[in-house]
Amino acid sequence: MRTYAKIMQDLETRMADGTIRGGQKLPSIREAAERFGCSKSTVIRAYAELEKRHLAYAVPQSGYYAVVKRPDAGRESGRGLLDFSAPSPDPALFPYLDFQHCLNKAIDMYRSELFAYGTPQGLPSLIQALVKHLAGSQVFASPDRLVITSGLQQALSILAAMPFPGGRRTVLIEQPTYHNMIQLLETLGIPAQAIARTERGIDLDELERLFRTGDVKLFYTIPRFHNPLGTSYTEDAKRAIAALAERYGVYVAEDDYLVDLVTDAKSDPIHAYNSARVIYLRSFSKIVFPGLRLGAAVLPPELRDAFCAHKRLADIDSSMLSQAALQLYVQNGMFERRRQQIVASYARRMERLSRALDAYNDMDDVRHPHVRAGVHTHLMLPDGLRMPTLLSRLERRQLALQDFSTNYLTGAHVPNRLKLSITRVDEDRIDDGVRILMEEIRRMRR
Repeated sequence: MRTYAKIMQDLETRMADGTIRGGQKLPSIREAAERFGCSKSTVIRAYAELEKRHLAYAVPQSGYYAVVKRPDAGRESGRGLLDFSAPSPDPALFPYLDFQHCLNKAIDMYRSELFAYGTPQGLPSLIQALVKHLAGSQVFASPDRLVITSGLQQALSILAAMPFPGGRRTVLIEQPTYHNMIQLLETLGIPAQAIARTERGIDLDELERLFRTGDVKLFYTIPRFHNPLGTSYTEDAKRAIAALAERYGVYVAEDDYLVDLVTDAKSDPIHAYNSARVIYLRSFSKIVFPGLRLGAAVLPPELRDAFCAHKRLADIDSSMLSQAALQLYVQNGMFERRRQQIVASYARRMERLSRALDAYNDMDDVRHPHVRAGVHTHLMLPDGLRMPTLLSRLERRQLALQDFSTNYLTGAHVPNRLKLSITRVDEDRIDDGVRILMEEIRRMRR
């Protein structure tokens, strides 16, 4: 990261946590240059960017000052609802001003190109930018293998419905899994099978049996920060899945929706072990904002034409204006700067959640995996405990949680599990939420 961007990140973090208040004078150019060991021109550039994004303003003969922030009416405060159920990102972390700047810049740069039809594959300049960006996550692909989609959900819809080489039709999913994938398969009447996944992973012998004996065209998996479990596969498991896919001619749809929260340099995607059989899927919703509705699919060459044909029939192309703005957001270093801020914020909350679960849970039959990264984990409860009653009691105490009932195929046995997400809960309220949760579980076990 360039020095001017580091200065901006430092000041934005201090503004966000209240260390620098609205209307407060920022460090002088000389003081900032000394602190960061850089030239005054570098500091001036950082302050000018902050001013352009309406985070600071200049007063002649005086210096730069922090902009007074508008109160966030959507933020719960005081004794409001503690929402551990929400899977969506924290609106307080959305890059409103940065992305507004990119939208304006995109219109200036591309003009009429953005207001005409594009191509199903996506904006060529964005594809080039993402080829380089994905390489940083150990996903190496030529531009012709990458397709921009209208969100990751569109990619899943196309893959589930389109024909695959060999004529196989069944989609194999982990169970539990992403609830919208289940709804998609059941709504469209697509043949589906399931393999059990726990906090320890899946039974690889069972996976081999299903690959060998079934009609499986596609195995949909969330290797890292699984939704709803929160846990991740080991590297050995990812290698084994890649090898089995190659051996039995099955394609793997790797949903790496939280790749930007990965901090372990030794963690690689399945795609890194077998790019020929793996369809790599990523979303930009968790770092930018869900309303952007842009995702990317890296496809084996033999699937690309069919995928693009189905996308053309679905929406012709994804928003060209959004694509151009995302391209600038990535290339200008804004994406990486925002990613670091979000990783730090969510990591603090996950650490707080983990400590609170350890501190308040003294029950032998209530367990949780030790998840230190990502945005959620889960709680395993005794089978005899009535989940609807527990959720109702928690709601009366202003605590919202979600069970796993939507994460299983219709008719499957749903174990007693609760998903705990930290994206919409302030760090300093996590302990209170976990304390209330454990109190209610104890009362129901008496």
